[in-house]
Parts: sequence; C-alpha cells; structure tokens
Amino acid sequence: MKYLHTMVRVTDVDKSLEFYCDQLGLEEIRRYDNEQGRFTLIFLAAPGDEQAQVELTHNWDPEEYEEGRNFGHLAYQVDDIYALCQKLMDAGVTINRPPRDGHMAFVRSPDSVSIELLQKGDALPPTEPWASMPSVGHW
Repeated sequence: MKYLHTMVRVTDVDKSLEFYCDQLGLEEIRRYDNEQGRFTLIFLAAPGDEQAQVELTHNWDPEEYEEGRNFGHLAYQVDDIYALCQKLMDAGVTINRPPRDGHMAFVRSPDSVSIELLQKGDALPPTEPWASMPSVGHW
C-alpha cells in the first residue's frame, strides 16, 4: 500500500492556486480537465516531495461546500514557521493558531480547509509577535 494524495474541493481555482502555490509554497505537478464530467483536477506537492500530494478538485458547475470539521487538516513541515506565517499574514491570510511555541501553526485555505504548519527540527525560540498573539476562530 502507498499513500497517493488527499483531495479537497475548491470553488475558485485562481484563489486556491494563489493560496496553495504563491503563498504556501506548493508546486503544481499535473492538471486534468474533464469536459464530459465538468471538473478539473490539479495535483500539488511540496517542492522536492512529489510523493505526498494534494488534489484540488474544481467542479465547473457552482456548488456551495459546507465546512467539514470531520476532514481534519493537511499538515506540512516547513523550514521557518515564523517566516512562512509572516508571508501568509502579509498576503492577507488569517493565522488561526499562531506559532506561539515556535513549532505549530494553523491557517485555512480560501475554502476553509485547515492547514497545519510544523517547524522542521526543533521548535524555534518563542518570539514576538507570535508568542502573545491570540488564536482566531477555529482550525
């Protein structure tokens, strides 16, 4: 058995790619448009790690997706959690659970998919503004 990917539905391809690629740093691996089925599949992965993929599924006919807390979250190990959280915040992304401990943070995609960010290696020393930043919403 081999892990292949996790699928999340998205409502706006451009907004989703801006978040997952431009802001979070994933890369598009491949794309499949199915005109008969009226959907697009876009596979993303962290740079250099094509084994763990996220499949963004965009159904062409508009649907409203309810937030599914039973899904859980996607998790990515990052080189510098503070730098990435700052980049995301500068791009207008809400840091739902700031990296107060220098180890873990949570954000949400444009479609409310919860994303866990984990510091690679040991936790970074607690630092401001993160150490005293409150959580926002839920993750």
